[in-house]
Amino acid sequence: MCCVVPSLAIVYTVGDSSGWGLGVDYTTWASGTTLNVGDSLVFNYPSGHTVDEVSSSDYASCTTGNSITSDSSGTTTIPLKTAGTHYFICGVMGHCGGGMKLAVTVAAAGGSGGGSTTPSPDTTTPTTGTTTPTSGTTTPTTAHPSASLSQDRGSATL
Repeated sequence: MCCVVPSLAIVYTVGDSSGWGLGVDYTTWASGTTLNVGDSLVFNYPSGHTVDEVSSSDYASCTTGNSITSDSSGTTTIPLKTAGTHYFICGVMGHCGGGMKLAVTVAAAGGSGGGSTTPSPDTTTPTTGTTTPTSGTTTPTTAHPSASLSQDRGSATL
């Protein structure tokens, strides 16, 4: 008999501690990352910003007014329910053109995504595992492949 182990949804905080605002390079933040269906993005931002999910063409041209979804609450959680590329911009005039735009690739559930990323050199990677002090040897620990992104396991609403 075979068992299926459910994968844990991961909640990614867009921009890490910088949040959703001007002056953050979201292309670099998202580079090398493939999210999975079931994961979520959390946008944290002060008043004066929005999170608008838009089409590819509206993303490229920073066009507002045709948003798929829009929120200005200050904390926006986007559950990633479909595979493909998802596009987000700030709908405030000039902000998208100033860099407040994010494109993320979402893999189908069970796909090859898994939040894989290449950790940046200045990132401290959390580890899990055990150290067994027997005869001066230690058991190596294993880092989760997406540890360089801010994440919170198990808090996503499915």
